Amino acid sequence: MGRILPRSRGVLRTAILPILSIPRNPLIPPRGDYRTLLSFQKAEVIYDITFRFAHKFLAKGDRTIDQMIQAARSGKKNILEGSKAGRTPKEMAFKLTNVARASLEQLLDDCKDYLRARDLKIWDKDSKEAQFVRKLGRKSPQSYDDYREFIETRSPEVVANITQGKPRSSGKSRH
Repeated sequence: MGRILPRSRGVLRTAILPILSIPRNPLIPPRGDYRTLLSFQKAEVIYDITFRFAHKFLAKGDRTIDQMIQAARSGKKNILEGSKAGRTPKEMAFKLTNVARASLEQLLDDCKDYLRARDLKIWDKDSKEAQFVRKLGRKSPQSYDDYREFIETRSPEVVANITQGKPRSSGKSRH
């Protein structure tokens, strides 16, 4: 770190490049700072919604309950572990983030299956309801309280569709 770099425009620069190259809002925050990640906050909301949805609307003993909750948990925990890996092994952090994304995609598919198998309406991505959920999803920071009223008072069709709007932890829709 004490190595001297070539002069640039007459200014002697020392090797502080590691400090200069860290963006103010890094993609991967300092080790363990996962709670400030919007992706972690959204994954936690997804877990809370999924837990309530599965226990409220799926039949007791249905294996889908465990599968959906595990997918939501895996999404959240892999973001946490990726953040704890910190800046040094970025490759590991990115791998864990990809595992989280895959888990949340699995959950998204489970929600689609729930709606389709019960002949319930799947909201069009441009419907006013879907747009409302996406707008709510852009709020930062995120918490379950932002969704509580809707999750606890609406039909299974509405809650499953709200969940359809949430699993993209990046906040961006790929439709």
